[in-house]
Amino acid sequence: MEGSDTYLIRPNHQNKFKPAIVKECIREIVRERLSGKRYEPEEVLELSRSLAECIKDRVKNAGFDKYKLVVQVVIGEQRGEGVKMSSRCFWDADTDNHAEDLFINESLFCLAVVFGSYYY
Repeated sequence: MEGSDTYLIRPNHQNKFKPAIVKECIREIVRERLSGKRYEPEEVLELSRSLAECIKDRVKNAGFDKYKLVVQVVIGEQRGEGVKMSSRCFWDADTDNHAEDLFINESLFCLAVVFGSYYY
């Protein structure tokens, strides 16, 4: 056979999902779009959708080839109450990972999570 094998069952180090890079992408987008914004219940659905789409596009362009991405954005009113969230999934601990970032201002909170699952 000529050349190298083209079928990879593991990502090489350069293309591996890097939570620190993804977290920075999330942080930049969320702060840019939500700084100074007030909680408006009628706008939250569209705002969370557009944030998720923007985050997904930015992370895709960061070079994580062969990763399926799931982006979850939760926006709520900041009233001093606690919110608990959890996620469960079945994945390969060697290749799959996630990144998250929390944004809080005087009016709202936003939690954005990106899950990267390697596509074999």
